[in-house]
Amino acid sequence: MLELNVSELYKIFSEAFSEHAGFWWKLVLEEKNHAALIRSGKDHYEPVNKFPTDLISSKLSVLEDTNAKIILLIKEYASNTPSEEEAFNIALELEQSGGEIHYQTFMEKGKAETISRVFEKLNGDDKDHANRICTYMNNHDINIRNKKLNNT
Repeated sequence: MLELNVSELYKIFSEAFSEHAGFWWKLVLEEKNHAALIRSGKDHYEPVNKFPTDLISSKLSVLEDTNAKIILLIKEYASNTPSEEEAFNIALELEQSGGEIHYQTFMEKGKAETISRVFEKLNGDDKDHANRICTYMNNHDINIRNKKLNNT
């Protein structure tokens, strides 16, 4: 759900900021891809105890808290679009949150198991959204703030 909700938030940003719509839409698709990979892996590999348990954060409360904040942001920004700077900074904060970092760390581990290699291959260019968002912000002169997600 975290990946799908992040995707929904980025979709709002894609529709709100036409100048950056392509950038946001690429992230929308990648987040949906992450969600599909996780769901497919759970559906097919969990029943035979082959699902990589380190893919899902051991701190479920972190995922739940982050997801709840994203849902609030979706509700708020569906009718009250943030500024461009705010949207990019929120995305950066989300990509640096516990759930997203945990997924990224898993993808970079280079695990030997077959299912892990499949996830790594399918993940492809979807890696490291936080760095891509920072680079995009820098290239488009969008201010990067150091603001915590829970203060939004």
